[in-house]
Amino acid sequence: MATILRMPEISANATHATLVHWNKLAGDSVLTGESLADIETEKAIIELNAEADGVLANLLVKNGDEVPVGAAIAVLLGVGETQTDADRLLAGAQAAPPAVIAESNAGAQPTVSQVGSPARAGRIFSSPVARLLARQHGIDLATVHGTGPNGRVVKHDVLVLTLDAGGKPAGDWTEVPHTNMRRTIARRLTESKTTVPHFYLSVDCRVDRLVSLRAELNADQSQKISVNDFVLRATALALREVPGVNVAWTDTALLQFHDVDIALAVSTDKGLITPIIRDAGNKSLLTISAEARLLAERARHGQLRADEFQGGSFSVSNLGMIGIDEFSAIINPPQAGILAVGASRAQPVVDDGGQIRVGQVMRCTLSVDHRAVDGALAASWLAAFRRLVEAPVALLI
Repeated sequence: MATILRMPEISANATHATLVHWNKLAGDSVLTGESLADIETEKAIIELNAEADGVLANLLVKNGDEVPVGAAIAVLLGVGETQTDADRLLAGAQAAPPAVIAESNAGAQPTVSQVGSPARAGRIFSSPVARLLARQHGIDLATVHGTGPNGRVVKHDVLVLTLDAGGKPAGDWTEVPHTNMRRTIARRLTESKTTVPHFYLSVDCRVDRLVSLRAELNADQSQKISVNDFVLRATALALREVPGVNVAWTDTALLQFHDVDIALAVSTDKGLITPIIRDAGNKSLLTISAEARLLAERARHGQLRADEFQGGSFSVSNLGMIGIDEFSAIINPPQAGILAVGASRAQPVVDDGGQIRVGQVMRCTLSVDHRAVDGALAASWLAAFRRLVEAPVALLI
């Protein structure tokens, strides 16, 4: 039986996804489980697999097209079916009542028309964002050429007109479309910074012994351990010791996590993603090191599964490896905290005897959701973290 293939909702609350590449062509026979296309979700690229044997027909979107979740992208014909079956199925689907119809523009302001795009009569398909932008800029949607599926007017179509009407930045520029990941990052960070009451605590950690221990360990084994691996291990143990920071805020209750699941911030070509080291509180330094390395590599290649980056009870972001001395990170909701780690630097320090000498110092800043964690509790956690980092032998146990 012919079936319409639709853009799946891979992650919760996703509204759009991008069809990166068709792995089959129209007319190709496919078997159950074969990869039909690569789909870019908010944070990763996943495969769209065939759920039945058949023949792929009517590719309705091109490589690189962004498509609303639930929109038709192709037809899968059953054994023995023909193109006539596909055409009949699509005709029936198009005859269904449209989900989104543009609102009336009666009484709107004077409009800006796109050259070569005469006004269209009848119902106009458009996205909610496109309608909002059109109202704000006095643009008649009937004059806009829609580039979305089936001629639907999308945000980009209206933005082009606002730029043509005088909103274009001065100088030369190149438009780089947002990826789903970049849009998600923007939305979540804006939400976090505007709705979560952040406060920040900073501490200087003496890491002379940690640096020395790391050099000794790396001299005797093939798996090299990074400073960040020690940081992750210390973070996990500190959360076990001060579990009041291993929480999340909700409107009805404070969620106390039983496991320590650390989200590790990883920079990729398409944006920031946070793969998760599950149950890090019960894992050794070597295990954490191996998992962190593997997750970071999979993240950079867009190979993470949804369960590998969704969730987490606490986050760590380390920019010390690229020379940043100090920074404050934005909390990844609904988590209550994130640790920002700076570079280890040689600088004057005062030893226990009151003498000044050169030591290795690493500044760490804890960002905290004040709704879930009070200042004294956050300070206790940061003190536990510093004690562990400054006595790194405890991280080997």
